Amino acid sequence: MEDLPEPLLAEIVKRITRTSHLNSLCLVSKQLYTVEAEHRDAILVGCGLDPSTEALVSLFSRFLNLAKVEINYSGWKPSNGDQLNNQGLRVLSSHCPLLSDLALSFCSYIGDSGLGYLADCKKLRSLRLDCAPAVTSTGIFRVAVGCRHLSVLHLVDCMEVDNVEWLEYLGRYGSLGELVVKDCDEINQYDLLKFGPGWANLQKFDFGIIGNYSYDPSYVLGYPYSYEICCDSLKDLRLAHIITDQEIGLRFLLGKCKALETLYLEYVIGLKENEMIALFQRCSNLNTISLRLMPLHCEDDQFRTVLTDVSLKALALSCPMLQVVELTFTLCGPNWPTEIGFTQEGIMTLIQSCPIRALLLNGASILYDEGMKCLSSSQFLETLELVDCCSITDAGMNFIIQAPCLRSLTLRRCKKVTDNGMAELARRQKLESLTVIGCCNISEEGVHGAAKTVRYSAEVETWFNLKGLNMKRNRKRRRSP
Repeated sequence: MEDLPEPLLAEIVKRITRTSHLNSLCLVSKQLYTVEAEHRDAILVGCGLDPSTEALVSLFSRFLNLAKVEINYSGWKPSNGDQLNNQGLRVLSSHCPLLSDLALSFCSYIGDSGLGYLADCKKLRSLRLDCAPAVTSTGIFRVAVGCRHLSVLHLVDCMEVDNVEWLEYLGRYGSLGELVVKDCDEINQYDLLKFGPGWANLQKFDFGIIGNYSYDPSYVLGYPYSYEICCDSLKDLRLAHIITDQEIGLRFLLGKCKALETLYLEYVIGLKENEMIALFQRCSNLNTISLRLMPLHCEDDQFRTVLTDVSLKALALSCPMLQVVELTFTLCGPNWPTEIGFTQEGIMTLIQSCPIRALLLNGASILYDEGMKCLSSSQFLETLELVDCCSITDAGMNFIIQAPCLRSLTLRRCKKVTDNGMAELARRQKLESLTVIGCCNISEEGVHGAAKTVRYSAEVETWFNLKGLNMKRNRKRRRSP
């Protein structure tokens, strides 16, 4: 190995992606040890850093060309030793001159002074903070001012970030292309309007409150930003657990987006079918959509999900590039199919009109075996996931396995499907992967041989535990000592 030229050794190192393999490679020779250190540009560390500051000095002194650093303390306990603190961020900023991508998760001991050191990282383009309870708006503002090339900012569960001076600064002077604000209770929809001119460059936006609903208590009638904001570049829009009303908060996005390729709407209260139809008609490049809906009292005095087959028809006619679809119906009783605004015929029309590759139907009690027969004629369907589809039986399995391109099938809590349905899948020997979870009439023996890769669990998952609907995430407001 020592006779190989260094460029060839470097190429070998680049092709090895697993950290354990790289660590083993470094034991082969001093030359490989040196080459690997010179070409390592990314590192992930966590609870094993103890003492954290000294360990970081050692790591960063060896790997001088790190561009991407992720520090994750998920599952941390006091017995694991010290966490990363503000001095650790000082070490990071002084030892990693090429740092461009930084992710900090569950770091309870970093605060504004630590983020102040990051302002010295002039090449920093991406900052992701997940559960940083001691960080406030002051620290975010320091990063915004110091890191002029910042293009990606994620704030998740940052409970002390409140005033949005940093957001106004980034909107006026920054170049953000991706902004994620989730579970930050002190930032509401109206605050985000102050991003102002920054919306024109934004390509991805994700806002939501997990298990709670965010309204705009500070709404001011006629606030000019609600009319002047441009968001023509936005391609990826995700909104979760918010309440909208006419000309309030983030509702303007639904009226102005033209370039959307991905749309996720998760339990957004206040949607109007006519504005969703208008949105679909503008966004002809849409290729991924996720609609998570629950029944509400609608304008026609019916208790159902707000969107109907009219929306699906508009989606089918206006979005010919649609490939990925999720339709989730929560709190819709299986004995009350009218609580779902869509019908089986409407969903099938969408599937037949667009080149759908991946389809997830959750709580779709309106889907019957006849619908599965229709799905089997889809020329593009590769991945199908059915959750709580209580009307599907073994006959549906006999139909769906005939879909020409189907390679992956997932069944969760589909109680009418039995081992007989799995036997048909095994007989066809067609599926690459099969996942069966919580289907009470399917046994572990029944799924044997039904696909090349099989995942089985008899445990019944609870929807509320999975998605946290109407439940506040159990978290402690941890502070720096």
